[in-house]
Amino acid sequence: MSSAFTIMPSPVGMLTLVARGNCLAAVLWEEERENRVRLGALHRDDQCPVLRETARQLGEYFDGKRQRFELALDFAGTEFQRQVWAALLAIPFGETRSYSDIARQLGNPRAVRAVGAANGRNPISIVAPCHRVIGASGSLTGFAGGLAAKQYLLALEGRQSLALDL
Repeated sequence: MSSAFTIMPSPVGMLTLVARGNCLAAVLWEEERENRVRLGALHRDDQCPVLRETARQLGEYFDGKRQRFELALDFAGTEFQRQVWAALLAIPFGETRSYSDIARQLGNPRAVRAVGAANGRNPISIVAPCHRVIGASGSLTGFAGGLAAKQYLLALEGRQSLALDL
């Protein structure tokens, strides 16, 4: 199946949006870690309907006009990763969960590190809100887009004060 991409500016840097068929497959960061998300061959298509709709909804989110995304998603990963990513989608706007909260939700309280690893490989950043996952102490922990971006997204959602200079 052919995968298309486009690039959009955002308050957290340039985002690469990737569609597989009629679904969103990835939202990637400007400083993306190599092989964090495996996508295969891509071609640029700035007119792809899925990508245009994703850019529109992300724009509304960044403008404070959208709290929930309405997009068809295509998560490529292991069964456990897909379970973690589904748990991310269930975290309400403006709320956070810890890695241990998600591990308990999945029925495996000892899987905290595995939840962290799956969270770090979430291919559909922002839309599947991995930024809403924090350390058990409430600390901001690793984030593919960088901690400044994570803090910005949480502040946008009214969850954290914005203390870092962007």
